[in-house]
Amino acid sequence: MSNDAYNPWQMALHQLKEVADRIGLEPDMRAILSHPRRTLSVSIPTRMDDGSLQVFEGFRVQHNMTRGPCKGGIRYHPDVTLDEVKALAMWMTWKCAVVNIPYGGAKGGVICNPKKMSEGELERLTRRYTSELLPFIGPERDIPAPDVGTNPKVMAWIMDTFSMNKGYCVPGVVTGKPLSIGGSLGRNEATARGCVFVVLAAARRYGLRDNTPTAVVQGYGNAGAICARLLDESGFHVIAVSDSQGGILNPKGLDPAAVGEHKRKTGSVVGFHGSATITNEELLTTGCDLLVPAALENQITVKNAGQISARLIAEAANGPTTPEADRILESRGIAVIPDILANAGGVTVSYFEWVQSLQAYFWSERAVNLQLRDIMQRAYHDVQEHADREECPLRTAAMSLAVSRVAEAHRARGVYP
Repeated sequence: MSNDAYNPWQMALHQLKEVADRIGLEPDMRAILSHPRRTLSVSIPTRMDDGSLQVFEGFRVQHNMTRGPCKGGIRYHPDVTLDEVKALAMWMTWKCAVVNIPYGGAKGGVICNPKKMSEGELERLTRRYTSELLPFIGPERDIPAPDVGTNPKVMAWIMDTFSMNKGYCVPGVVTGKPLSIGGSLGRNEATARGCVFVVLAAARRYGLRDNTPTAVVQGYGNAGAICARLLDESGFHVIAVSDSQGGILNPKGLDPAAVGEHKRKTGSVVGFHGSATITNEELLTTGCDLLVPAALENQITVKNAGQISARLIAEAANGPTTPEADRILESRGIAVIPDILANAGGVTVSYFEWVQSLQAYFWSERAVNLQLRDIMQRAYHDVQEHADREECPLRTAAMSLAVSRVAEAHRARGVYP
């Protein structure tokens, strides 16, 4: 892993190999699960506002669809790579399996900087990208959702483009869309709320009910900001948060709502009154009870794992911890609730939204949140019981359950022809 430690696809394959060795997965099944079912690379010519034509590169990877249609977000980011998208698709397969919902994993991405594009440019890019995906997506095939750099408006453009080509409204082709066209109540908060539900289920086990526990959140986008607010409402002192421009620290506690308002006005959490400015690297090693990485991949590495002092880490981001860092954290007694469990709230409520779209029958927000709580806490207890029984870390337990469930589905269905 030394040369590829920061390649997310190599990281995903390494995780699969370790679990496959542990559970004795047969060679045929290893081969199937180590390869995406379909990998698509497309060119996206887009007319820019100045009249020029720019060609963007986009991807959609469908890792597995044995347990149901593929599910996974689409991210717009300048650092998107095919290997990243392949890894995220594989992790989505495990994520859906660990919470036991009937999906396989997919992911999409476009290499672009949405922060430097107008709304018109983003819409034209999205509609052309969607047109390239038309043969491969749909309610029974592959259901995209928002991710880094995308939002409900982007999902609305995808749904409209798909529907216009079909000749009728197809709300089930995406999730995370606006409420006015079939979105679900509770979807916007789902990733963060699911993470907090798991943290609360794990709190007593990992000593987070002693006095007032402290929390640090890296990343103040949708997931991180909402997670900070929900943790604050649940009795945690959120003492440090960060975004791409830096972090802030107040040992007495921050007001997450006020920090969010400051970010909306200034574009960053940095400079919030009553706080000290710190780097993202300093934030990760800040002393706390709970650390929530909610940014991008490869944030906790061999370079900083030895300095992290949290009791518990809950991975609201995908792939924030490298395998080498995992081993260091385990040796130091720091528990990690893995991404495929901690941030599965988003895909779980996406599943609810898909069901609602197919039935044209919509749930109350209370019903959504109660169902989410039940699924997330049941999944945590399944993983914790497996970890206790097998005397292994939570990530290994979660991966073992997920890979076993997907493999069993393959065995039941067989290989065609």
